[in-house]
Amino acid sequence: MASSEESSLRALESLMTEFFHSCTTNERKREIEELLNNFAQQMGAWRHCLYFLSNTRNEYVMMYSLTVFENLVNKMWLGVASQDKMEIRSCLPKLLLAQHKAMPFFIRNKLCKVIVDIGRQDWPMFYHDFFTNTLQLIQSPTMASLGLVLLKTTSEELACPREDLSVARKDELRKLLLEQVPTVLGLLTGILETIWDKHSVTAATPPPSPTSGESELLGSLLQGTHYSKLLSQPIPALDDDSQQLCSLALECLAHLFSWIPLSTSITPSLLASIFHFARFGCDLRVKPKTPPSICSSNGEHAPPANGGGRPGHQMGGSGQVDRSRLGVLAMTCINELVSKNCVPLDFEEYLLRMFQQTFFLLQRLTRENNAHTVKSRLQELDESYVEKFTDFLRLFVSVHLRRIESNAQFPVVEFLALLFKYTFNQPTHEGYFACLDIWSIFLDYLTTKIKSRLADRDGVLNRYKDALVLLLREVLNRIQFRYNQAQLEELDDETLDDDQQTEWQRYLRQSLEVVVKVMELLPSHAFATLFPVLQEDLDVYLGLQQFIVTSGTSRRLNITAENDCRRLHCALRDLSSLLQAVGRLAGYFIGDVFAARFNDALAVVERLVEVTCYGSQISLYDLETAVPSVLKPDLIDVHAQSLAALQAYSHWLAQFYSEVQRQNQSRFISLVTSTMDATTPLITAKVPEKLLLSACHLMVSMATTVRPVFLVTLPAVQNIFNLITESQTRRLPQEAHMLVCRALSNMLLLPWSNLPESEQQWQTRSSSHASLLAALTRHYRLLRGTANQPPHRLGLEDTKAVLHQTLPVLRDIVDSISGESTKSRQICYQSLQESVQVSLGLFPVFIQQPDVTDEMLSFFLTLFQGLRVQMGVPFTGQIIHTFLSMFTREQLAASILQEGSAGCRVVEKFLKILQVVVQEPGQAFKPFLPSIIALCMEQVYPIVAERSSPDVKAEMFELLYQVLHHNWRYFFKTSVLASVQRGSAEEAMENEAQFSAAMQAFGQSFLQPDIHIFKQNLSYLESLNSKHKLYHRKLFRTSMLFHFINVLLQVLLHKSHDLLQEEIALAVYNMASVDFDAFYSAFMPEFLNGCQGVDANQRAVLGRNFKLERDLPSFTQSVHRLVNDLRYYRLCNSSLPTGTVKL
Repeated sequence: MASSEESSLRALESLMTEFFHSCTTNERKREIEELLNNFAQQMGAWRHCLYFLSNTRNEYVMMYSLTVFENLVNKMWLGVASQDKMEIRSCLPKLLLAQHKAMPFFIRNKLCKVIVDIGRQDWPMFYHDFFTNTLQLIQSPTMASLGLVLLKTTSEELACPREDLSVARKDELRKLLLEQVPTVLGLLTGILETIWDKHSVTAATPPPSPTSGESELLGSLLQGTHYSKLLSQPIPALDDDSQQLCSLALECLAHLFSWIPLSTSITPSLLASIFHFARFGCDLRVKPKTPPSICSSNGEHAPPANGGGRPGHQMGGSGQVDRSRLGVLAMTCINELVSKNCVPLDFEEYLLRMFQQTFFLLQRLTRENNAHTVKSRLQELDESYVEKFTDFLRLFVSVHLRRIESNAQFPVVEFLALLFKYTFNQPTHEGYFACLDIWSIFLDYLTTKIKSRLADRDGVLNRYKDALVLLLREVLNRIQFRYNQAQLEELDDETLDDDQQTEWQRYLRQSLEVVVKVMELLPSHAFATLFPVLQEDLDVYLGLQQFIVTSGTSRRLNITAENDCRRLHCALRDLSSLLQAVGRLAGYFIGDVFAARFNDALAVVERLVEVTCYGSQISLYDLETAVPSVLKPDLIDVHAQSLAALQAYSHWLAQFYSEVQRQNQSRFISLVTSTMDATTPLITAKVPEKLLLSACHLMVSMATTVRPVFLVTLPAVQNIFNLITESQTRRLPQEAHMLVCRALSNMLLLPWSNLPESEQQWQTRSSSHASLLAALTRHYRLLRGTANQPPHRLGLEDTKAVLHQTLPVLRDIVDSISGESTKSRQICYQSLQESVQVSLGLFPVFIQQPDVTDEMLSFFLTLFQGLRVQMGVPFTGQIIHTFLSMFTREQLAASILQEGSAGCRVVEKFLKILQVVVQEPGQAFKPFLPSIIALCMEQVYPIVAERSSPDVKAEMFELLYQVLHHNWRYFFKTSVLASVQRGSAEEAMENEAQFSAAMQAFGQSFLQPDIHIFKQNLSYLESLNSKHKLYHRKLFRTSMLFHFINVLLQVLLHKSHDLLQEEIALAVYNMASVDFDAFYSAFMPEFLNGCQGVDANQRAVLGRNFKLERDLPSFTQSVHRLVNDLRYYRLCNSSLPTGTVKL
């Protein structure tokens, strides 16, 4: 027997070696894999594997043997004879005890996991000493580390087990583990305390004496000397084994804390021990005193090249790395505790103690001494430790500050002082961003607190004012090159991240978020801080005029010295940032505070108008400079930012206008006139696009937000009208052209604020608008002649170009007034009427050109959304009729089959237009309903049903939903009230076939993998139920309800849409609640009888466990239990050997 097992072992070793050899072909690997799988499936394979494990040193063989055991325990355990189970439960732990020191650590860990898996199945009934064995190992000095590995694996596998257990077993395991928690925490505390005490040298070295200011702070943080004495002791030097043991103990604690509730089992002595070890991360890395030959370049020990050494043990040389790892693990434990929002009353004192101890650590981290600045200290610490510490601070501020702030024993202001030092000494940009986030959370908290306690506003603000003032000043300094050039130069301003911003833009944006939040709390102070700084940089910018030298046609900036150029570059970059900051503050000068802060706002706006005028008059963007690649973009950026900042104050200007409407308007007129004088010279194709677009956006805001009556009459604006309407001028880039056309159209269409209808001058404005649009569509309207002939290749490209230039502009004009008064929309449609007729005539000609059809349908969609009332029913009907006749089944199929193409987009837009039509109230468009539903169900649906086509499918289902929701009476004539009064038997229904087809399409979509369509359609059904009682309708209730519930339960069973578990369970509840009696008495027995892979006894248990509850939480729990246990039974039954008799 032994010799045959010996030969099997040798054969397996050679197979494994061959499998992992680089020369083995994939085909041969498949053969070997099949051999090994077949062997693993045999019932007695585990005996051979036990022999292999005891007698081989080949790691591949050991891993394979353990995989066989793992498979046996997790998938076939029910079918294993009880005698064999006993033998396995006895042999594997013996093997672990005998060989764990010789095993590679990953094999040891795998063996531990298999033993824990057995405990998961059999403890305590058949494996009663499973947990006590682990506890005994932890208490044995030589076996403690092995015991800790087993404990951590037990916590991982039993506290949050996978689904291969029934819910009852999961609950039992959690209960059993919770009973053991006090004992386990006691043992872990003992390990940490013993090691600390054993290595401590309390008497030998006096603690470092803190400076007088710090000792005061310590006193207030820690009341009395007990903690400061304890925490000021020097950190002991640990040997390798102790370090290893502490790491394992802290890893166990971190996992235990992730699932055990906060309670007094987490004792003060345990917390104190964790904090002792958290100090390991605060210590600077010390260069080990070793011969230089084996040191790596950073002064730490390089591990041996072959990675040798005892498995499971870190190399002694890298002790400092290990020491900081202990700090990281301890902080992980602390963060697990702090992340819990639910704090029992008896734990609050412990929490306070924890925060006191952590802030002692924060103080150590931010302490300066002669050898190190705070920044250099943080730089030399382990990066992960600093990250964990920042995580702690974020959790403290976001979860617990409201709890702790009112506690007299916790000095919040001193904490903010430490956080301030910590933030502004971060060694990395990411670390700084993370700290700014913490300040943002704090500022949000403060803002909310003040809003809820308005009476005490000043008291709250005064407490924190100094901290906020400091924060504002420092954040502003950090975004300025004059204070922070070295760091800012490192930021990348070219590569875009996922949010489409560069590293520099992100830095500036996050900094300005903080500035704005402080501004909200201390508006006048923030303004007084920011405005003088802006003035300084503006003086430099406005002083550039004296350095401009003109020679012939060229103009040059006569600043050439390298140092001067660098200083100018910094000043311009800072000005650009500060202009953005001033723009962000615009919202704090309007509304109720307009009058109180009027003078400040006026000073800003006047200064901004002055700067924009100056920039446009001397065309700084056009200057030649000594360093064109740097200074030219700087000058353009400052000019663009000054326009953008002025645009931000358009709401303030609008309020100013309404305040002076019937008074002296000279100041307001002067501001607007100067703004337009600064803007219009930039609206030309010769200006850099960044600047051009800023000017266009400012013009749009003046026309749309401010709406001065006199805007159209200004000479500067008249010039732009001429520029846009004259056909021979060089065309602006498309985006700029659209913005200018929008601004001009809005000047003529939008009602003037605070003026009665009689003074709106609609007649004059109407004829001006008609002229404007006639000029803009001059070439487009000439295409009318081509509507009756197929496009020739020669003229096709020109025609397309005209279409692509004109329609987006018209679409934008309609879009910008779609929410405005009827009069504005009326005038707009009158001006557009001819172009709309031309578009409809051209549509059939271009039906085979999807890029053109796409543009046309976008235009029609915007028309339907904004001007359908103005177009009138007959013409709208004509448009819909044209579309319905053009989109034949063949045309739709050709378009939809090219997924992601213009053809697909055309169909989507067509469906969107129909969505607008079916939502229209009244009877006007009802005659189109049958053909719209037919198009959906008979033409689009058959094409998309079996394909993914996600975009078209989403629009088609939305159309179906809108048809049902807005036209419910097309299907159900009686109101909900009437049907309730008369009883459901008489419920009148029309167009039943179309309704059933729509419901079938919804049902079918739940059987497909697309999770977005699934979520959308489930929400549509739920919405129809809440608005129209869909699930209560007789047809749905009698012939569809159980089918839908069945489909949704099957989806939960297959785990195909797990992200939507809660939504699915809620829908099942809403459907079942229509008639709970029928659900429990008819549906559940039928559903369980139809379940494959379970026996009658198991079905009965599943039925019994589904409690006859009618409230949502209990029902949802029963659904999840049913799904979990049904999957578990199927798993068990599939793993039983053939012919097993189930009792």
